[in-house]
Amino acid sequence: GLVAKAFRKPLLKHCLARLRPTQTQTHLTARDRATNVKGAFTTRWRSRLNGRTILLVDDVMTTGATVNECSRVLKAGGAARVLVLTVARG
Repeated sequence: GLVAKAFRKPLLKHCLARLRPTQTQTHLTARDRATNVKGAFTTRWRSRLNGRTILLVDDVMTTGATVNECSRVLKAGGAARVLVLTVARG
């Protein structure tokens, strides 16, 4: 909520949902990480995403597999584009 508040933009909670649990990615290769998260997410409330630019906030990005998959799903769900803000790079 702090980022949305700072940019004076709406916070769209729960528009991205996990469909299935994934194994920890700590010891996986970049390719295995992408496979691990493929199909793990879906969108909800597509009407709220339709045509919007979405800022996806991630705490730590290592290979980018999770944010890439989440971005793909958000765009497939109607978002016009997805920007990613990462707090730390692992």
